[in-house]
Amino acid sequence: MANGKLLRNLIKSGLQGDQQGFRAASEAVIAEEREKKHHLLASDLEKLLYGTRGDTPTSLSHLKLVSNTPTSKDSGLALLEIRSVVREQQDIVLSNAAQSALEEIILEHNRADVLRSYGLKPPQKLIFFGPSGCGKTLAAEVLANELSLPLVVVRLDSVISSFLGETASNLRKVFDYVAEHPSVALFDEFDALAKDRGDSADHGELKRSVNAVLQMMDSYHGQSILIATTNYESLLDKAVWRRFDETIQFDMPDLEQIKRLLGIKLSGVRRNFEPSDIKIASLFKSMSHADIERVLRRAVKEMVLSGKEFLEKQHLAAGLAREHKMLG
Repeated sequence: MANGKLLRNLIKSGLQGDQQGFRAASEAVIAEEREKKHHLLASDLEKLLYGTRGDTPTSLSHLKLVSNTPTSKDSGLALLEIRSVVREQQDIVLSNAAQSALEEIILEHNRADVLRSYGLKPPQKLIFFGPSGCGKTLAAEVLANELSLPLVVVRLDSVISSFLGETASNLRKVFDYVAEHPSVALFDEFDALAKDRGDSADHGELKRSVNAVLQMMDSYHGQSILIATTNYESLLDKAVWRRFDETIQFDMPDLEQIKRLLGIKLSGVRRNFEPSDIKIASLFKSMSHADIERVLRRAVKEMVLSGKEFLEKQHLAAGLAREHKMLG
């Protein structure tokens, strides 16, 4: 809880009707709770002080994130992108193993105080790996949402530079930033930064970036949760894996997961079939979560534009045909 001086200032300014003093004291309390990693409490207090998620995002943490975003000296481009988080746990469909691992991480961070009382701490460095479109980025968003933290995405197109030492300099800015601003920091396509140093095809600057990543991960002691994702885990330098507290594998959905995904995505759509029908689910076999969602969007658009009241199997067939044609 906040210290006595802050609480006295908060109550005093409130009783005196000093709005500026009350706001300043409230912000100090929120900052202190955030520093103690009481993220849920801090976020709840921010919502009371600044408004709910649906309002214009003017919370203290959001304002700090936006105003202090680092840029590349070389290109002048932002090194980070702050994304809105709207997806919740019920929006994601994963294998039992991946789902359990994600839930355990959320539980550990929600009960971080209990762990610390035993000299333990929740995992802060995570790597999500598996095929494209299977929920890695979505899982990072869900984690941010469940822990009431901003989602900060590292822009590798800005971070990686051909100039000697510039990539390492950009990485240092990124790590310094996320160390200071509690968030879920997503390093998407991490293999671009941490490719195997034995690969003779890569030039020296990328090899130096791997060394820089390893050093910065070793020395990182900030409050943010670092998440690296990759579709090509075999390309990663072997030394990188030891830097992560937890690794989670994401797989292509099986038929049961496809049924659940169809049920979620079509929950508000009138239809003449059941998502639980094995014949319907089988149509999407060997497709990723993202592929399935794209086909369903096309099918629903076809239904709307054709003036139909119900989604039919023929709409799904049309969406699937277009998907197969696009993929060749």
